[in-house]
Amino acid sequence: MQIVLVGAGHAHLHLVRQAGALRRTGIDLTLISPATFLYSGLASAALSGGMALDVGEIDVARLAATHGVRHLADTAQALDRDRREVQLTGGGTVSYDAVSFNIGSRLHDPERLLSEPGVWPAKPLDALLSLRPMIEARIADTGKCPAIVVAGGGQSANELAAALCGLCERHGVTPQIVVIHPDTAQTWAPPGAWRRLRAQMRHRGVDFRNDRVIRRSPGRCQLASEELLDCEVLLLATGLVGPDLLGRLGLAVNDRGRIVTTATLQSISDPRVFAVGDCAVIAGAERPCAGVFGVRAAPILLKNLMALSRNMPLTAYRPPTRWLSIMDLGNGTGLAQWGRAWWLGAMALRWKRWLDLGFVRSIRSAEVRLHAEGIDG
Repeated sequence: MQIVLVGAGHAHLHLVRQAGALRRTGIDLTLISPATFLYSGLASAALSGGMALDVGEIDVARLAATHGVRHLADTAQALDRDRREVQLTGGGTVSYDAVSFNIGSRLHDPERLLSEPGVWPAKPLDALLSLRPMIEARIADTGKCPAIVVAGGGQSANELAAALCGLCERHGVTPQIVVIHPDTAQTWAPPGAWRRLRAQMRHRGVDFRNDRVIRRSPGRCQLASEELLDCEVLLLATGLVGPDLLGRLGLAVNDRGRIVTTATLQSISDPRVFAVGDCAVIAGAERPCAGVFGVRAAPILLKNLMALSRNMPLTAYRPPTRWLSIMDLGNGTGLAQWGRAWWLGAMALRWKRWLDLGFVRSIRSAEVRLHAEGIDG
């Protein structure tokens, strides 16, 4: 049975590591993805200067080769479901018996600001991480932090603002950062946690405005209120939607452009198409874009692909109603949340580091060990 994996998200990395078990059930994998994967859990640490820029980089090509998985360093541009073929951006096609999508999400840009100079998106991560050396060069040239505006008010926007604070603090300059968001309600965090976080960030030099960035011009950004702000760097963290590719597949998607699946992780439009992570959502069980859902879905995806190859019943995945979320605040502290419980401090960040570095090391150590020993994963 030929199974094609499109994208190298958390769930597909798990499948690659289990390629040996899949082969023993008669499944051959083909992975279509860039040669490297940037783990999002360490992006804030890299942006803040707390860790190296490549701390979260995983060599997908090597991991695939180690586990005997065919890897195509390309991207998908279309799907021919009648012929069961994935059409590649670089030309050619790949045939499948089943195909799975784990390609993450992209930034929602309602004001079409990304094409303007001096604008950085929160995703993709490689574009975001290019922001750090630019700011460091600016600090070295001028001796001060550039005027930074972060558009967005969710968890990601606040974590990135805190990371940029940390970057400025590490270089001994005062942050000049404004977070702009039209909604005063911060439903992503308990009220007490939000008050504590906002107070800490204000103390560090972050201002908050209830407004919306609608236009970019050299050195400025204009708000919906018509106010003009100094803005050398505009960082967009305005929410996430499904990648453009998903709208070209002929599959049902929700209002955020994410593939709608059944509880067995199969598209409601085609049972031969699976989807997990940020690019998918289970009908009737919508959840935000967060890595935890791809991680938790990975064992179910593995089990269901094996069951499909054996013509056996598939297993339903039930997303957690509560999950652990930890923000890196760029100053040696973190904000951890579990449901409505929360705690802010150094211990939360140490916990995050242990989890994130453990994930990356587990993959890198497996690459090195299996490559050296010639062991089939």
